[in-house]
Amino acid sequence: MTSVILALLSAAQFLLALDYSIVYVALPGIARDLDLDIAAAQWVVSAYAVPFAGFLLLGGRLADRVGPGRLFLGATLLFGAACAAGGLAGGGATLLAARGVQGMAAALLQPAILGLIGARFPAGPARTRALSVWGAVGASGLAAGVVLGGVLTRYNWRWTFLVNVPVAVACAAGAAVWLLSAGRDARPDPGPVSPALLGTGAAFGASLGLTLNNRLGWALVAVAAVLLVLTRPPRPRSLRIGAAAAALYMASVGSEFYVVTLMLQDRDGYSPLRAGLAFVPLAAMLTVGSSLTDRLVRRLGATRTLSGGFALAALGLAWLAVTARPALPALLISGLAHGIVYTSMFNVGASDVPAERQSSAGAVMTTAQYLAGAVAIAALTLPLRNSAYSAAFWATAAAAAAGALVALRRPATA
Repeated sequence: MTSVILALLSAAQFLLALDYSIVYVALPGIARDLDLDIAAAQWVVSAYAVPFAGFLLLGGRLADRVGPGRLFLGATLLFGAACAAGGLAGGGATLLAARGVQGMAAALLQPAILGLIGARFPAGPARTRALSVWGAVGASGLAAGVVLGGVLTRYNWRWTFLVNVPVAVACAAGAAVWLLSAGRDARPDPGPVSPALLGTGAAFGASLGLTLNNRLGWALVAVAAVLLVLTRPPRPRSLRIGAAAAALYMASVGSEFYVVTLMLQDRDGYSPLRAGLAFVPLAAMLTVGSSLTDRLVRRLGATRTLSGGFALAALGLAWLAVTARPALPALLISGLAHGIVYTSMFNVGASDVPAERQSSAGAVMTTAQYLAGAVAIAALTLPLRNSAYSAAFWATAAAAAAGALVALRRPATA
């Protein structure tokens, strides 16, 4: 039964990661068919990312209160309906609204998945193994989205949305059968909601403000900073380290896809399909790295594994900075490190968190991850506008090196 549940949760995570990156190469076709200018077309990405990052904390609190299994079922159905609406959209406003609903559904689904892993797999080898499998499938979804997006866009960009619908329906059916039918959903936690609401306001304001990148945007960031001060910080030290690691992950190897995609298409003139296929070696090593994490944690401990993964990422990204080319060895090294970091950071971050708060803990780390992604994209825009790809890769390598140092602050015996 546990293997079936893990497969179900991994499939849902694959869906979330896939949908984050699958529209990248479809944007030109979407803009052309729906008569969108460049600024509006970029919101096809942002309309998903902003609600995703902004509502994660609220999603985590809801999962703790109503039970992650129930929230998983509802969020999966909402996600599938939004994907269908996006694929059938006849205008830009409809598509952007559908993407916004997708982002909100993802913000509910992600903490529900992590809460179910925390509730169904006890801390120790069982949870480490579950996180390794979940991480391998989920992290590969981010790379697979770029590849699959290039293939589907050759036929019609609408398939980048419609392809998600049958997967969402299958996940919802699996939740009804294996997560709820036996009445084994986690006991609701009646803890306070106000910290989650304050955190949600801070996260949403910061993510929207960084996306707008104008006067209104910076005013929203200032309001978000005030709300963040009023929000109680996470108490378990492991969770603080995990959130910092998640932020530095997204600022390093998590931003690698964005920089390499621009390098291949804007500088080197790759077609969307060819650019997508160029990510296959990196995606393969990413899956290998996630699969190896279980053995590495058992041998070295979660802290040393996380720090070593960041150090390996710094090496691969520095190699790309020196060559300013998508060198295959550098992509393989950074891909391997990507898988190790992605999986082990959740292992470290949730180690001191009780089972009934796993959803909220996962939401904190994922919020840090996606907010850092917005900051990283904003910071990388200037060098990338000037085609300074080497400088962009040096910045991501520095973030990876910082992650290696942050991870070592966690006692190795945790």
